[in-house]
Amino acid sequence: MKAESILLAVAHICSYQQTRCLSCASGFYFQHDDALFLITNRHVVRDEANEHEPDRLEITLHPDPENLAITSLYSIPLYDDTQTALWRETADKSGTVDVVALPLDLAAFPQDSLYATFTPEDLPANLASIEVGESVRVVGYPLNFQDNLHNLPVMRHAIIASSFNLRFQGKGYFLTDSRLHRGSSGSPVVLRTSERVSGREDFPWMLLGVHSSRLDVSNRDEKEDERLNLFTAWYSDVLMTLTEDPEAPPVTA
Repeated sequence: MKAESILLAVAHICSYQQTRCLSCASGFYFQHDDALFLITNRHVVRDEANEHEPDRLEITLHPDPENLAITSLYSIPLYDDTQTALWRETADKSGTVDVVALPLDLAAFPQDSLYATFTPEDLPANLASIEVGESVRVVGYPLNFQDNLHNLPVMRHAIIASSFNLRFQGKGYFLTDSRLHRGSSGSPVVLRTSERVSGREDFPWMLLGVHSSRLDVSNRDEKEDERLNLFTAWYSDVLMTLTEDPEAPPVTA
């Protein structure tokens, strides 16, 4: 039996400081022309406010297409020898966007690794066609939970909770309403679509955004009020900014 392509497009990420594991999160593969990137949140690779400063990430690969129970680990350095960050990030008028793109060296991947990728063709072409209340999916590794035999992510249901045509509070994200947890950071937020891209009929998913973090109110009474269970998802069009220039300079840490 073959796993669904959407599950193979999502990567399990653990951040490390030398040999010490700091946290685990989610990410996904995005291919732009001949370049392959790992997409995740900026706070996964560096979060100054919480003193989270890993020096590398580790992702799980499937090197044997015939047996998903066989896995290998691939280490991705976050800094070069001059301590310049190797990821790509960007900002808008509201500040830093919580999405990064890490270029991946395909030549260093284990031969015949099985994975799927999002591409620019999977981004929404018409934002007006997507409405508040739309049923979407978030694919990742909440609380590091996964199919431990096959090392595959799980899919959670969500709805779009704010106007998709209007950036929430003027920032580069929309809101989702769901039951999500730590470890889902960097998960793709997707919409199943009947409009299949030629040659990619087995990948019926539109990439709407990148799941980031919980949004709550400051005056919530923790004894009386439940969490809002609203979450931010950065619009996927930022991926074009992060990946369209193959010669983009790295980040100065």
